[in-house]
Amino acid sequence: MKTAEIKRRWLEFFESKGHTVVPSASVISNDPSILFNIAGMVQFIPYLSGDVPAPYPRATSVQKCVRTADIEEVGKTTRHGTFFQMNGNFSFGDYFKREAIQFAWELLSTPEDKGGLGFDPERLWVTVHREDEASIELWLEETDIPRERIQSRGNEDNFWHTGQPGPGGYCSEIYFDRGPDYGVEGGPEADEDRYIEIWNLVFMEFELSEVRSKTDFDIKGELPAKNIDTGMGLERVAFLKQGVENMYEVDEVFPVIKAAADMAGISYGDDEEDDVRLRVVADHVRSALVIIGDGVRPGNEGRGYILRRLLRRSIRAMRLLGVKDEVLPSLLPVSRDAMKESYPELEKDFKRISQVAYAEERAFLRTLESGTQLLENSVAEISRGGTLSGDVAFALHDTHGFPIDLTMEMAEEAGVKVDREGFEALMKEQRTRAKADAKAKKGGLQTDLSAFAALREGGPSEFVGYDALVADSTVRGLVADGASVPVARAGETVDAVLDLTPFYAESGGQTSDIGIFVGDGFKARVHDVQNPVAGLAAHRIEILEGELEAGASLSAQVDSEHRYQAQQAHSATHMIHAALREVLGETATQAGSLNQPGYLRFDYSYPEAMTAQMRAEVEEAANLAVRNNFEVGYEYMSYEDAKKSGATALFGEKYPEIVRVVDIGGLWSRELCGGTHVKSTAEIGPISLYSESSVGSGTRRVEASVGLDAIRSLSKERAIVQALSDLLKVPGPEVFDRVGGLLGRIKEAEKTIAQLERDKVLAGAGEAAQDAQTVGDVRFVGVNLGEAGGGDVRTFAQDVKQRLGDTASVVAAFGAAGGRPTVVVAVSPAAQELGFKAGDLVKTATGVLGGGGGGKPDLAQGGGQDASKIDEAIAAVRRELQERG
Repeated sequence: MKTAEIKRRWLEFFESKGHTVVPSASVISNDPSILFNIAGMVQFIPYLSGDVPAPYPRATSVQKCVRTADIEEVGKTTRHGTFFQMNGNFSFGDYFKREAIQFAWELLSTPEDKGGLGFDPERLWVTVHREDEASIELWLEETDIPRERIQSRGNEDNFWHTGQPGPGGYCSEIYFDRGPDYGVEGGPEADEDRYIEIWNLVFMEFELSEVRSKTDFDIKGELPAKNIDTGMGLERVAFLKQGVENMYEVDEVFPVIKAAADMAGISYGDDEEDDVRLRVVADHVRSALVIIGDGVRPGNEGRGYILRRLLRRSIRAMRLLGVKDEVLPSLLPVSRDAMKESYPELEKDFKRISQVAYAEERAFLRTLESGTQLLENSVAEISRGGTLSGDVAFALHDTHGFPIDLTMEMAEEAGVKVDREGFEALMKEQRTRAKADAKAKKGGLQTDLSAFAALREGGPSEFVGYDALVADSTVRGLVADGASVPVARAGETVDAVLDLTPFYAESGGQTSDIGIFVGDGFKARVHDVQNPVAGLAAHRIEILEGELEAGASLSAQVDSEHRYQAQQAHSATHMIHAALREVLGETATQAGSLNQPGYLRFDYSYPEAMTAQMRAEVEEAANLAVRNNFEVGYEYMSYEDAKKSGATALFGEKYPEIVRVVDIGGLWSRELCGGTHVKSTAEIGPISLYSESSVGSGTRRVEASVGLDAIRSLSKERAIVQALSDLLKVPGPEVFDRVGGLLGRIKEAEKTIAQLERDKVLAGAGEAAQDAQTVGDVRFVGVNLGEAGGGDVRTFAQDVKQRLGDTASVVAAFGAAGGRPTVVVAVSPAAQELGFKAGDLVKTATGVLGGGGGGKPDLAQGGGQDASKIDEAIAAVRRELQERG
């Protein structure tokens, strides 16, 4: 069974049990303290903890997860993987232990041809907490598992909590027996290599008052609302269902191993050291594919660093296998093809994903040869067991782009340690890498920054742009294509570094200034300003006239109108942030922003969309602050004092010891910010909030026009209203009501049409009952109702069963609204006495349709994928009735 098929069956099964199917959140965690989502329940934490009311009582998902804590162990064992998928079903105060156990057993033990996962019930084992007698009784009541295959364990294995005071509860884990070839008998207590855990049911029922360790905690009492949180490792189930040895050999992973082995001219399974490298390649290529797909780019910090490390480890593993050329153009498409059935977006967005990955490989290969030579020469001078100096490790990082982890891995292979503390001290003194967003702005290719690092050694660029838009300055250096150049001539584009500058470099969401440089015999246009190295401003300039030499004096002149409009947008962003917190509460925290002339975009953490009323309140609050003409001021203070003063900061962002705090109207808005601002809020002008949308699970985005652009935007909307007014021949204020009335009439017409269609379907119930056929011991009606929806199909089946009276009868009615098949089976009491159950017959039908379902003995419902097989499904139900008659 393919991995994508297991995923599909999981979601359809729980959807048939009343669960809302929730798409996987991004692998990028909304919690700034966590780089990636590491469990299936992460996006549901606010609902499980009760902090936010759940929008649905039951949910199910297949969550993309990334764990990097054991990255060095990847490939060395077959248990560790970076990217994995976690199936989960959740109840938020709805059902509890009994239903969770029922669902798990039904899905696992139902045969594959009936829509289940088809595990042999005789090979399933269960563990429970030794104090959870209630769960033992439920397993015995709701399933066929014998008592001897239920084992009791302690807190270490069968109690879940977050590690902090709060919710917790017993666990019940389900294991599959792989057989005597994999270990000794005796259940999970005896051997967890033979008995593989496939599903963990967490019964979240207690409130913990104190947590000292995983096994040592105090239970305060029971939770007012008890929740269910389960997790099934998709890759683990996949390797069991596919009859392979481990998760590296499943259909979504092994194709990359095979492709990598073919490139290296070897066979997987012949040599353990080579196998480890092949597993590293397969895992890291797949992980990078998904991480880039969710928007991460290679960088030197946080998620970008993890991604870079994964890509470079896979590239180096291939080199150790003897492949010296680029490998990602061959391997990444293989991973895409293996994954696209589960995640079609990877194929759709592959052009962007591949550009990012291939650029990173090219950049790494350019420096790998020289860096490896430097490392090998340095190691050769050290006796085995010695220590590589922090200076060498820093040089590898600074000049050759070696992550420190790669240096440590290569040194360890040679039997040498690395002076990590010395390396960290040098890194603290001088940051030599641009952040991923700055590099992305320059085209996404990685650049050798050593030329900028050398210029940075002369000290930071002095920014004077808070107080002046024009300044006399001196060119400290010119950089073209990563190398220092002495002169730039007309028509050329270079990066210029000045000793001081009034130009604001892009940061904190504010776009950079533009303007001109003028001097003796030359003129240049400034298109962009970035910080490729911390503390150094690089101006991307185009020489318009003459030539510019390093060391030349010039006048740096910022475009005042561009700066003013950018300041308006930046100050307006602070207005929007404060207004959001005023209307939605302090949980609406900043997650990112973009401020440019006439426009702002603000991302914030919040679990649900704003209502139209909320949007109006946010817009009004921001504009009232503009009208009040609050003074905009700033001061410098320590980071700790800034936090104590109530200043808000971007969570997860790193700040220096001394920070700049911008306050607007005192405490109405007080934020850590290095950007430029207007002097008073009246200068901002109107703010028109025109868009609110989702940009990921738990993250919302608002967009607004500012100043003159807001006026122009409102003028366009006014023109649209006027055009509608003329078209509908009503005054402008009545346009909304008139359009609403027209839509209402359309909906009523649609309802009338739907009712006529429904009446037409139901009118056939009498005729269908008259045409019932004798099949085996029952009267049978099997009918395809065309495009009828689930409710109509259900009503039809019940109506026909009632018309057939006290006879032993079975009705199987099918519909395909929207092209998706639905089946309802109704069984009379007399037919039930003969042993026929509606739930069993629905599973027979949905097995043909490619779906699942269930219900009570008298009435059951299910769905599928392939409506073209409805007649075949009717025949399947007929055969079962005939064979059992």
